[in-house]
Amino acid sequence: MRVMMLSWEYPPRIVGGISPHVHDLSEQLAALGVEVHVVTKSTPSAPDEEIERSGVHVHRVHLDAAPSDFMHEIQLLNAATERRVRRLLEDWRPGGQPTIFHAHDWLSLDSARELKYEYSLPLVATIHATEEGRHGGIHGETSQAIHELEYWLTYEAWRVIVCSDFMKGEIERSFDAPADKIDVIFNGVNAAKFQFDWSDEERTEERALVARPDEKIVLYVGRFVREKGIQVLLNAAGVVISRRPNTKFVVVGGGHRQHFERFTKWAHLEDKVLFTGFMANRSLHQLYRAADLAVFPSLYEPFGIVALEAMAAGLPVVASDAGGLREVVLHDSTGTLSFANNAESLAWAILRVLDDPTRAHRLAEAAGKRLRKDFDWRRLAQQTVSVYERVWSEFLASFWAQRTLWPVTPGAEQRAQERHVREKAEAGLATPRPRPAVSLTPPAESVQEGEEEPV
Repeated sequence: MRVMMLSWEYPPRIVGGISPHVHDLSEQLAALGVEVHVVTKSTPSAPDEEIERSGVHVHRVHLDAAPSDFMHEIQLLNAATERRVRRLLEDWRPGGQPTIFHAHDWLSLDSARELKYEYSLPLVATIHATEEGRHGGIHGETSQAIHELEYWLTYEAWRVIVCSDFMKGEIERSFDAPADKIDVIFNGVNAAKFQFDWSDEERTEERALVARPDEKIVLYVGRFVREKGIQVLLNAAGVVISRRPNTKFVVVGGGHRQHFERFTKWAHLEDKVLFTGFMANRSLHQLYRAADLAVFPSLYEPFGIVALEAMAAGLPVVASDAGGLREVVLHDSTGTLSFANNAESLAWAILRVLDDPTRAHRLAEAAGKRLRKDFDWRRLAQQTVSVYERVWSEFLASFWAQRTLWPVTPGAEQRAQERHVREKAEAGLATPRPRPAVSLTPPAESVQEGEEEPV
């Protein structure tokens, strides 16, 4: 089995959760014997072509021109992706090895759809989040454009993968997608990154970087966007500190935080709230290990990988009951839930953990056990392989097999010649696309780049 992963971000380029998801999934698929090729946007800090130690092939493509806006950038990226994939497909086509496209979110729709129809090969899609969910509805032309692209991705995909039952319901409702077309496969975490040996002295030194010796550290890790609920956390912080003055809130994440900083000054919390900026790899893992609890107050959350990271580090977890977080954090079993967008409820949950360390430790231990069972990447990769195998089997039994350019049915080479696919690949051609009527702005979070930590 060969899988062509189409993703606009991949380490060391990290914009959101897609990048680590595609990386960890690809790594485990390769360990199971799947030939994985990731096609993504180029970055100055990584080679254009490489085979990672895991065996994953990474192809980073360059844009042909300077984009005028974000939508134009995505158009250029899809054109470059299509050209690179065409060359790869022409190298592979004579062998006939089962090959599937796997597109991640609407950003990869254009190239995935064109390649699907040109070569008549199946497409699998993962929807990581929706525009409607992120913004609480469809507001304006930009939201409508993204919403429609998300719809078409679910429509064009042979099967759709989502990360939680919450997301399955959202895809069914928002895009009228059939329930039996959607597979729920949780996200995972590489727990080994958080379980390194370090001494009490090293932990004390790490804590001293962000808090006084007598302070309890409440850690938040995430993007600075409305749906992550930082504003709810800061409102809850005042309540917590009034009850427990020796509490320090450490907020980790990249992006625009000036208005949050202004609020902490207005509320006289500047000595109790520390904004660290973006952190990754070992520095972030150490901070997880040094904290006393982690809190994730999202208003909208398809899943919540950061909650898994905190669990892997052995931290008690407080989270809102938004979306997929309810499936990751089981209240009074593996963590403590609060009502979403409710600062009073969030403060109650944080204080409940701080006031009862015995209960908090018990829940953290239970979370660690469930982590190894339900959120292990190898198990999740096996579930993904099962989806690929089902798709390929159904593909071979369908009318698509009679029109494919892959040599699995008679006449494939003749069909390839009629569609001039080799000539297109050699000429570096991509399907022309008209400029959209709407101009999209980039995501609110900033791109962060850093070398991946050796595994």
